[in-house]
Amino acid sequence: MKSIFKIAVVLMVFASVVACKKDTRPNYQFMPNMYEPVSYETYQDSDAFPGNMEAQLPAEGSIPRGDHMPFEIENTTEGYEFAKASLVSPIDSTEIDTPRGKELYDIYCGICHGNKGKGQGKLVKREKILGVPSYDDVGRAITEGSIYHTIYYGKNAMGSYANQLNEEERWQVVDYVLKLKADIEK
Repeated sequence: MKSIFKIAVVLMVFASVVACKKDTRPNYQFMPNMYEPVSYETYQDSDAFPGNMEAQLPAEGSIPRGDHMPFEIENTTEGYEFAKASLVSPIDSTEIDTPRGKELYDIYCGICHGNKGKGQGKLVKREKILGVPSYDDVGRAITEGSIYHTIYYGKNAMGSYANQLNEEERWQVVDYVLKLKADIEK
């Protein structure tokens, strides 16, 4: 008796599934927008912009890359020398935050340059990177501008840190590097 009941249930389920399928008409689509999206041509007229404009123009004087300000000095040897000679920090002495500069330096610079600025970071000690100079090397005149230019563009084996540090953080690191240089020279 139980097997006859099971067979009857299976036959009813099979019959209901087969009865819903018709080869003469397409199946019903749940959410047809997913299957038939509205397509747009590249330069077609659109109601999205007022006056049937093709696109909106950015506001005059705006910078399209978030809060990133472009650096006017070029990434060349001449640009480096110009920055070294003329670029000074826009941060006045009341805005300098030495503990924050030290923290940023330890995170981004200390691994190669060492926490004291003597060019003996962990990667140098493990011989992963060679030739990282100390801040007090003879004949090495570093200035605010040269440090900032190097942080922004990188130099030799050092890459750019422009994406990791914003402008204000770069200047905090520059101030801390100059403090380390002064401490080494004492």
